[in-house]
Amino acid sequence: MTTTTPVPRSRPRRPGPREVLRAADVRVVRDGRPILHDVSLTVRAGEHWALLGANGAGKSTLLGLLGARIHPTHGSVEVLGRRLGRVDVRELRTYVGHVDPRHPLAEPLRVRDVVLTGVTGSVAPVPRWRPTAEQEERADRLIRTLGLEGHRDARWPTLSHGQRGRTLIARALMPEPRLLLLDEPATGLDLPGRERLISALDELRRDRPPLATVLVTHHLEELPPGTTHALLLREGRALAAGPVTEVLTGETVGRCFGLPLDLERRDGRWNVRIRRQA
Repeated sequence: MTTTTPVPRSRPRRPGPREVLRAADVRVVRDGRPILHDVSLTVRAGEHWALLGANGAGKSTLLGLLGARIHPTHGSVEVLGRRLGRVDVRELRTYVGHVDPRHPLAEPLRVRDVVLTGVTGSVAPVPRWRPTAEQEERADRLIRTLGLEGHRDARWPTLSHGQRGRTLIARALMPEPRLLLLDEPATGLDLPGRERLISALDELRRDRPPLATVLVTHHLEELPPGTTHALLLREGRALAAGPVTEVLTGETVGRCFGLPLDLERRDGRWNVRIRRQA
């Protein structure tokens, strides 16, 4: 078993204005195989980032770094001015909401109970733990915000993929995080489910202006209109990063996916198609 020497605590670097997280030249190697190559990213309060790339580009790995779930092989990650390796990651995770559609829930919990597990950070309710009246009120408010009021007492196995996704977003928001990470939240959704999810994310943006979000997808059609920035990944390398008006062009997205593409944006939503050859 490999042991690690404790890293002495140091005073956190003072983050930039409204800075929520910073990844600097991060590299991740697994079993001798590089997953990420010197990727850098800075997210500020109120920004809504999209991580885009083909399958295997390293999107979910980068999201795991940003959520303090894994550590980089090289480089640094700072969340709220605290550097991974020099802080208790359990403390950091209370400020970061992580939404994974593969949530490993096996019990037939009601929607409200699933949302309340966001307080304890557990998959199932903690024995002998009882939420406060304020926590119950917050759970009910989030359920309404995410359009689930009619399913408050519905049990997990009876929910559609879309209803589960919105339930997990409400759960992630229970601790009032400053950063929300979404790992392909539209996976498995039909068209109505996808559109309800996108509407819910845009409503969150309006209701919580300081909240920063990072959403992983490989479908531009899944991006909410409020998306402000994008990072394009190809084979573990960053091709472009910055405001969506600069990054999401047919040329850059085409290079990212290895196809000649045309992009169109209408009413804040993107549409992409393969460019016809002359």
